[in-house]
Amino acid sequence: MTTTLRSRTHSWAPPTLPGDVAELSGLEFLQAMLDGLIAAPPIAGTMGFTLLKVEPGVAIFEGETGEHQYNPMGSVHGGYFATLLDSALGCAVMTMLPAGTAYTTTQLNVHMVRPAFAHTGLLRCEAKALHVGRSVATAEGRLVGSDDGKLYAHGTTTCAVFAMR
Repeated sequence: MTTTLRSRTHSWAPPTLPGDVAELSGLEFLQAMLDGLIAAPPIAGTMGFTLLKVEPGVAIFEGETGEHQYNPMGSVHGGYFATLLDSALGCAVMTMLPAGTAYTTTQLNVHMVRPAFAHTGLLRCEAKALHVGRSVATAEGRLVGSDDGKLYAHGTTTCAVFAMR
């Protein structure tokens, strides 16, 4: 059996780390990213998703499905769903953090309810912070088809909140 290989390339700017702009709140940092003043993180190009909107307690991402994301069963890998959710959930928390504060995911729960395929097209991930305290934050999110509005996955996160060094 002869296989014709396909390829996909992407480029990225060196990442801007929150510690590099510690004087910005989480919301200001993400808004600067949307405004093009701060580079998107390299994972966004690698995975093929973008941050669309932020407001206090809310982050919205959009990602394009493709066969390069397929698992052995011929559908988009669940890790793509998890990565989109993790990104949106974490950024929803980040929008509520004051300057000099950071977060990291400590728990991620993902519930996949239907498969996605290359022809599914754009998936939209909307996340909302539920609680942001001094040391712990939680958020919930939904991954839906941009065109069909169908639910593909939903999830929650728990994040550790800490002072930047």
